[in-house]
Amino acid sequence: MKRALLYRRGGLGDTLLTFPVAEVLNRLGYQVVFLGHSDYLCLARHCGWAQAIYSSEFLNYFLSQPFEKKIIISLEGNLKPFPKERIWLPIYYLQSLGLPLDFSSKLPFSEYVPKDKRLAFIHPGSGSPKKNPPFSLFRKIERLLRDHQWDVLYIAGEAEKWLIGKVDNLLILRDTLSLAKTLAQGKIYVGNDSGVSHLASFLGLKSFIFFGPSDELVFRPIGEKITIISLPLSCRPCFPSTCEERACLEEEALWEAFIEAFNREEN
Repeated sequence: MKRALLYRRGGLGDTLLTFPVAEVLNRLGYQVVFLGHSDYLCLARHCGWAQAIYSSEFLNYFLSQPFEKKIIISLEGNLKPFPKERIWLPIYYLQSLGLPLDFSSKLPFSEYVPKDKRLAFIHPGSGSPKKNPPFSLFRKIERLLRDHQWDVLYIAGEAEKWLIGKVDNLLILRDTLSLAKTLAQGKIYVGNDSGVSHLASFLGLKSFIFFGPSDELVFRPIGEKITIISLPLSCRPCFPSTCEERACLEEEALWEAFIEAFNREEN
């Protein structure tokens, strides 16, 4: 079997946006060796899109091994991690590599079993506090969801330790596979531009995702049931060079936009 080396070191969201490359290579008959954050890459192996996964620290070793394709997504590699123009990352990667643009909009996750239970998840954080609306916005959303008879759980990762003690209905998840298995039990997800949001939408949850200073045209998650909520400001996107005011994360404007989007989806 032909072998392809695929390297992408980055956060969970960045890694998931690279999965279409692994999927397409696999479909074309390549055995994919995927290097990066091994905890994130376990999902690619679990879904059958990578036959072997390794930590990014083994890159130099694998570069010396024979592969029919070597795809190194990094500033020093043969494919830059971000496009010069505003184009969705999966399309940018596939076009740059001359690969078909046909890829799955939902992870073939074997533990994904839709439940009748009305379970909603809220993840109010992200990898950068510059992207996070006020926590009080998510409290309002929690109350709204409960009024509509949804059970609500908050999710906290390493970046959301500040949530401990603020809410009682809190799940603290350490590894990505456990996170995926937990999210797969829900139907609604609310969050920011974060890796958890990327995973929830990729699993098929109806996802409401706030984009403030970051660019939804480039970093939009993969999924069929995504509602991007952003404010029509000429100054955005600007991440990571955000202003102090961050009008793109103004609570009342985002709340009204969420209400409109939620009512539209509920009806």
